[in-house]
Amino acid sequence: MVLCTWFSSLKLRRALYRTRWRGNLLPFLVLVVLVIFTFLILSLWSRTLGLKLPESEEINKTEFIQFQAQGNPNPDSRKPHPPYYSSPEIGAGPYHDWELFAADYRDMLQNLKIFVYPDVSMNNESSPFARIFLPHPDPFDPKIGNYFSEHVFKHALLRSSLVTQHPEEAHFFFMPFSINAMRNHPLLHSESSISSFVAQYTSRISLEFQFWNASGGADHFYLCCHSVGRDAASKYLALRNNAIQITCSSSYFQRLYTAHKDIALPQVWPRQYEEVLNPPAARDKLVFFAGRVQNSQIRKELLTLWENDTSFSIFSGHPPFPYKEGFKRSRYCLHVKGYEVNTARVSDAIRYGCVPVLISNYYDLPFANILDWSKFSIVISQGDIALLKNILSSMSKQMYLNLYRNLCIVRKHFKWYTTPRNYDSFYMTAYQLWLRRGLSRVA
Repeated sequence: MVLCTWFSSLKLRRALYRTRWRGNLLPFLVLVVLVIFTFLILSLWSRTLGLKLPESEEINKTEFIQFQAQGNPNPDSRKPHPPYYSSPEIGAGPYHDWELFAADYRDMLQNLKIFVYPDVSMNNESSPFARIFLPHPDPFDPKIGNYFSEHVFKHALLRSSLVTQHPEEAHFFFMPFSINAMRNHPLLHSESSISSFVAQYTSRISLEFQFWNASGGADHFYLCCHSVGRDAASKYLALRNNAIQITCSSSYFQRLYTAHKDIALPQVWPRQYEEVLNPPAARDKLVFFAGRVQNSQIRKELLTLWENDTSFSIFSGHPPFPYKEGFKRSRYCLHVKGYEVNTARVSDAIRYGCVPVLISNYYDLPFANILDWSKFSIVISQGDIALLKNILSSMSKQMYLNLYRNLCIVRKHFKWYTTPRNYDSFYMTAYQLWLRRGLSRVA
């Protein structure tokens, strides 16, 4: 009797177990199917959004990594150009957002229109001031020096597809006077005479043309690389407050420069020939700097601290070897504030493949809304000059190589041509105008 009761109990437990197992199996199978289905949907979704690189771009990425590993001495020859992909092998690229910039840049090329006031084509004998408006006859003349960007921009603009002869379709209006030409003109020269001339010219175009009054001058722009340029607009209130100043002296600590309105122009020395870069292994000096110290307390402090350090090549005035050799043989090149925040040393460093070290407070860096300067340069506060060697020595080899590689990519943005080329300094500056379009036209 007891045995029969035990067997009956056992059968009942088995029946209950089978029922419970079968009841749990179905939800488990449904859960597995849902997980697999969700994974497939996410995979297809990621490919649709472009989160996975297309096959051709995967190849380009591999080629780029191989290119960098080989130490190609001429990085500008790499094809195709960015996008520059982030990866553990090559680090983050030098752009804030390449794809966004590239798409908007293409839109600019197709749509941006600039009207140039006709003074730019006046007869050279029609006015004693003609040369102030006419393009410089030889913008690559070495005597132009630091004011090269001011002159070559005009050549590039007039030879670009951005110029329109129909002012009613223009986004911007170029006032083609040259501050550098005025500075060297015997009838002007002084800062007071230059600002008076610019005020009279602005008054004239506001009377002869309707376009100035339509916007209060907010869609007009002018260029200057001379330090006296920031005072050029001082005697005409609307020009000073509304017009766009494209200037090399882009210090947001200085008067008459407004960072959200005005545009920083890269200061470049006139050099026509391309440079083949020294690879990192051929750079046997840690730091290079050469320049006058008379007008800069921070430069004097730099020499006091580091002039006798053998790992530094620092000179007051000209070095005892060709100037460009200092850039080509060094890993880091100093840009130290002089009379102004800007000098051509930044562009020189980029040209010769030397990572710029910027020791110049309040410098509104060119193209900073497109380029991430922290990815190809080092910015040091003037108050930290005593820590310079510690900062640079603490950079690992991989960190330096990432800076160097990114520097190679941005070089094309700091080159000028009389006939502009894609992504050069002219088009990068024009893109800064493009970003300011349509914000202020009132009629």
